[in-house]
Amino acid sequence: MKPNVARSRIRREELNPVFHWQNKEEDDKVLSKVKIKQALKTGTLNLSGQGLATVPEKLWNLSDSDDCDKDVRYDLDRSNDEDSWWNQKTLTNLDLSSNALTSISENVRNLSDLTVLNLQDNALTALPEGIGCLTKLIKLTLSRNKLTDLPESFFNLKELKNLNLSHNDFAEIHSNVSDLIMLEVLDISFNSLNSLPGGIGFLVRLQQLTLNNNRLVELPNDIVNLRNLHKMELSKNDLKLLPPVMGELRKLECLYVQHNDIGELPDFTGCDALKELHISNNFIKTIPADFCENLPQLKVLDLRDNKIEKLPDEISMLASLTRLDLSNNSISSLPSCLSTLAHLVSLQVDGNPIRSIRRDIIQCGTQRILKTLRDRDGPGTLKHEQVKAPFEESTFPDVYQMKKGRSMIVSNKNLIDIPDQVFLDAMEASVYNIDISKNKLADVPAGLANLANLLTELNLSFNLLKTIPSFFSQFDRISYLNISNNLLTDLPEVVGLLVTLRELNVANNQLKLLPACIFELKGLEILLARDNKIEEIDATEQGLGGLPRLSTLDLANNNIKQVPPILGLLKNITTLDIIGNGFRQPRHQILEKGTESIMAYLRDRIPN
Repeated sequence: MKPNVARSRIRREELNPVFHWQNKEEDDKVLSKVKIKQALKTGTLNLSGQGLATVPEKLWNLSDSDDCDKDVRYDLDRSNDEDSWWNQKTLTNLDLSSNALTSISENVRNLSDLTVLNLQDNALTALPEGIGCLTKLIKLTLSRNKLTDLPESFFNLKELKNLNLSHNDFAEIHSNVSDLIMLEVLDISFNSLNSLPGGIGFLVRLQQLTLNNNRLVELPNDIVNLRNLHKMELSKNDLKLLPPVMGELRKLECLYVQHNDIGELPDFTGCDALKELHISNNFIKTIPADFCENLPQLKVLDLRDNKIEKLPDEISMLASLTRLDLSNNSISSLPSCLSTLAHLVSLQVDGNPIRSIRRDIIQCGTQRILKTLRDRDGPGTLKHEQVKAPFEESTFPDVYQMKKGRSMIVSNKNLIDIPDQVFLDAMEASVYNIDISKNKLADVPAGLANLANLLTELNLSFNLLKTIPSFFSQFDRISYLNISNNLLTDLPEVVGLLVTLRELNVANNQLKLLPACIFELKGLEILLARDNKIEEIDATEQGLGGLPRLSTLDLANNNIKQVPPILGLLKNITTLDIIGNGFRQPRHQILEKGTESIMAYLRDRIPN
């Protein structure tokens, strides 16, 4: 027999048939003594791609010193100190991905120390109730299965930070998903979702939300409460519009909404961090001027395959833009002001009926197009400067200017008062954002009361305020209040009535205590109180412990002499800054390691 033929025959004999289904005995053999021993040494077990139809029974007892494989225990008892039983670890990381599992035993509850569980790429149709006992889980991957529902116990996984449910058969997600308050990454793409539960807005720690390839027709209004969201993917759904106040998503950097039915761009005022907007293959006809004026960090704008007929001159105000894709629209001419975008390196305009620039020039690429526009306009002509001019002609914006952005910005004008008529104009313009910071106001202007039913954001920072007026109690929609850098020594009880408040900034005042009214703000997520004279931290249920949604707490540079250990029990806190105070513990080395280290240190100091 020829050597190459012999090798080929041996190779075929070694390979399992492609569609061979293992029986239980074969499955049990996969979990060998070597793998058990390695798992007990490292706390990690990888059984990915082993062709398992069932999970080996021994696996469920790996965390039980009495029931675990006795031969393995005997070997460990006889081994050197490094491998001996007292150095064994409980199982924390389990990978069962890429097998043929159709179910998971209720005995999964025995693996209560798991922090990472990977079950992707199997044939699971349901999860056992026992999954809810894995309360230490931080990352759970269930993608590429056949799941249609989650057991009620699933929502007990309160420590879960990363959840992947993509490529399943979910038609809906239970509203109890709002109980998973530690979630930072949620992927439910490639399912059959028609809607999202309203409670999704309670996932205030969420940084990445992936919902592409579903059947979503609309988004719940409270999705704009995801203030920590950095990336949101909504492509290939049936969305007809986006929430009108997208500006609430202040930390949003990337938004993907390609292949939907969106007819107009929403108001992005407030999305100052937005860097990428992908909204191709929709039905957008116009680009509003205020859209261009309010996105200073936007680098990528993808508008290909829409119905756009004209570009506004204000597009030159997208000063950070590096890539602009306008392919396959109905644009007949390009404004010369495009040539003023200093960072633009990619301009795609193919598929438009452009008559103002020869086709051969367009085919030469971005730099040739921009040069043509620049030469046509002549030297020294910058249309984007002409757009800005009206905003600098008067101290106060007129009704038209305020309507465009639904904002009234009168900052850094050295004002000691603001006429009531300005606020009446703002009310007519339906303004919801007021910025009168960096002035010399000794009192809050009385005219502000006219906007009580409209106001959601108010910035009074860098003034000379000593008190907060009683009419603040009428602000029944306000979510953001900045009164930092003033002369406040206390806050009145009316501040405690602002039940919709999510962010409060009282930094750089003269507070000696956190005012009691703050502890009434049950929806508060961000509290910034650095650079005051605060002497103690109340972390009890009557204090900070009574704020269930508080995730960011800044108490740096105060006079705090002691940090109460029970502060470490506030599990919602993801950002804690207490540096620059007079306490000895935690030491500076702990503080430098960040929030998780500080919170763990404090928890360890709580008496049993």
